[in-house]
Amino acid sequence: MTGHPNSAPADLYRGSYFPDLLLAALTRDPARPAIYLDDQVLTLGQLAERTSQYAQAYAARGVTVGSGVAVLSSNRPEVLYAMGAYLMSGARNTPLHPLGSLDDHAYVLRDAEIETLVFDPSFAPRAAALRERLPGLTRLLSFGPSEVGEDLLALAATFEPGPLVAPAVDPESISALAYTGGTTGTPKGVMATYRGSAAMAHILISEWQWPADLRHLVCTPLSHAGSSFIIPVLHRGGSVVVLPKFDAGAVLAAVERYRITSLFLVPSMIYAILDHPRFADTDLSSLETVFYGASAISPARLREAVAKLGRVFFQFYGQTEAPQTLFVLRKEEHDPDNPARLASCGRPVPWVHVALLDDAGEPVPPGQPGEICVRGPLVMKGYWKKPEATAEAFAGGWLHTGDVARQGPDGFYTIVDRRKDMIVSGGFNVFPREIEDVLSAHPAVAAAAVIGVPDPKWGEAVTAVVIRRPGVEVTAGELQALVKDRKGPHYAPKHVEFAEAVPLTPVGKPDKVALRARYWPAADRQIG
Repeated sequence: MTGHPNSAPADLYRGSYFPDLLLAALTRDPARPAIYLDDQVLTLGQLAERTSQYAQAYAARGVTVGSGVAVLSSNRPEVLYAMGAYLMSGARNTPLHPLGSLDDHAYVLRDAEIETLVFDPSFAPRAAALRERLPGLTRLLSFGPSEVGEDLLALAATFEPGPLVAPAVDPESISALAYTGGTTGTPKGVMATYRGSAAMAHILISEWQWPADLRHLVCTPLSHAGSSFIIPVLHRGGSVVVLPKFDAGAVLAAVERYRITSLFLVPSMIYAILDHPRFADTDLSSLETVFYGASAISPARLREAVAKLGRVFFQFYGQTEAPQTLFVLRKEEHDPDNPARLASCGRPVPWVHVALLDDAGEPVPPGQPGEICVRGPLVMKGYWKKPEATAEAFAGGWLHTGDVARQGPDGFYTIVDRRKDMIVSGGFNVFPREIEDVLSAHPAVAAAAVIGVPDPKWGEAVTAVVIRRPGVEVTAGELQALVKDRKGPHYAPKHVEFAEAVPLTPVGKPDKVALRARYWPAADRQIG
């Protein structure tokens, strides 16, 4: 038997990539309600029709395979249509966080060579300012009438919905340029491939513990990280409730109103919900899974959360360079009587290869800290236009994550800290994460962030910024003594400052660059 004469060998084993996965999800059951947003209910069929119209509008304005596109908007239905359209167009997407600064957005759009900016009319002044700065930004498309750019809604309405067709893409082509947060210097563009995004979706769909009756809440920006949950939820037969933004009270109300069964929160959001005055009076009994990640969580606060909500928590660890899921700590593994387990990031998922390596690229002895290094289909293609940084990240044939961890005898891994967050004080290597966990275990401490600051005697002095719980007092001396007792004198903070809040990055991580800026204004460098 011979093959079809027009069959290309490369197509014989072609996988399904993000556009294919979206197409399959949208056409499975067109009448099924899928998205609840701004009191609108959108079926899969309606999403498919709007995606078709937006894809045709993109094509009419010259957006094609490989075109650079970015979306800047608060959460609204049109963001989903625009997302679907760039997937069906084969365009290269660059996520923008709506809380980012003008300088941040300008840097990313210029570096990523973005040609098309799609934006909410409320961002019209920002879009105009970006157009002034960036000659390469040739298309401005607005979700409605705006003083700048073209009305994308009106343009899309001129096209009749048609059948969706996934583009033919190379698995190693760049599907997105996602920029690192910049907490360790100038943001770098991570080249995500169709191969990597498909692997991420595969792992999320199969490895994560989704409820059978799936109603998932999104309260993070769809134009940034929030969109990564849409395809897995739709493929699991679930629906998505989208809030305009994170607000602890609004999240509590939505869980109760929609009987939400799963949601994603970063640790700072979990703290805000636990501390909200309406928490105890809200019916949260529908919650089956709370996914959390993106930054380290306080084991003490996690134990509190498990005590109040049960074993509904599912932790995932990944990074932009290998997105979402390298390790998971499953719901049943959240043992409130095992503090070491609650401090763990879990165990590697079976679709990646993980090693803890020393500075020479050799495996560390059992129980010793080493850098988490990864191989597998999740790994990025490299850093955009940064060959030296790419070579450094891939030294020895591994992706070097920059995170230091230990593996326990039970196979669970515990992240000690970021390599670049390590403090060298009096000749000792001090990991801030370990101090933060001790401080957060004190009943008067809501959250803590630890950094090193310049010191003529110690080189770097361990400094803790602490947020106290309302109505509870604790002194700096008490906290210093606690750390000294638990970790030893070189870990004890030389300074403890009490603050109302720790600055956060737009994605909810403690912003240690902003903290260090208070202490390093005249220094030649800033650690991290």
